[in-house]
Amino acid sequence: MNFALLRCCTTPIFLKQYETSTNAVLEKFGIGTEGDIEFNCCGYPLRNFSHKAYLLASARNLALAERKGLDMLTVCNCCYGSLKHAEHTLREDAAVGEEIRKTLAGEGLSYEGAITAKHLLEVLYHDVGIDHIKKKLKKTYRGLKIATHYGCHILRPSEIVQFDSPFAPVKFDQLVAATGAESIPWSAKLECCGSPLLGINDELSTGLTAEKLAGARQAKADYLCVACSYCQIQFDRVQEMMLKRPGTDRPLPSVLFTQLLGLCLGIDEELLGLTMNQLPVSGIEDYLHQAPEVQN
Repeated sequence: MNFALLRCCTTPIFLKQYETSTNAVLEKFGIGTEGDIEFNCCGYPLRNFSHKAYLLASARNLALAERKGLDMLTVCNCCYGSLKHAEHTLREDAAVGEEIRKTLAGEGLSYEGAITAKHLLEVLYHDVGIDHIKKKLKKTYRGLKIATHYGCHILRPSEIVQFDSPFAPVKFDQLVAATGAESIPWSAKLECCGSPLLGINDELSTGLTAEKLAGARQAKADYLCVACSYCQIQFDRVQEMMLKRPGTDRPLPSVLFTQLLGLCLGIDEELLGLTMNQLPVSGIEDYLHQAPEVQN
């Protein structure tokens, strides 16, 4: 199983641990990636400035992957949403699709829908499967309560991304539960993390983050768990900045799903980059216990 890997623009700068932990987890399941394709940004930052440029950026990436004959794999919800939106537009909007294809043709590229974009969670849930994941585990968690945060762009608009129900999603919860951790119900589970507003309205952005954190604390979560670059930055780096404010509540660390799963797979914590998280998550190992042997 091979994919053309699109890494989010933010990961090499702020989340190198997401790259190393993803690589290590994929290797455990025999999933190969081709990362030397000359992909550009997915276009997400341009969405509200130039919709055509936004679409073209993702369409070009899809075309490059199609030329390789590989489905795309991304670890970021924003990249995933952008790619799925481009797929949908090229398929459903003839006029815009023709304009985008003409621009691509100028570079000798084309996209005919022969390949598709997948999120890391989608690959783990559908292509690898819960049962196979469980068979690979060397350790499982016991007593660990996780507040699973889906993030906006992997669920909405549901008719475009089609990952899971936008109102009652279960797939990420089931992936977390496969590790032995408890994915707890919590009030702010499907709310935005606040990241899209950072730098535009910081007060509102951090206010949304604070509401999420309060909801997770109220539900007695030990950690947040995410599978999106922007969401992790908001819950880790931005939360660390918020904690410097007077009267701010205790920290609630956020762990990447690849880190959460990677520990159960027996991957070294240095490779998973646990110490690179701004808010310490090293205590999560205290919840690990030897996994029961799988009966074949």
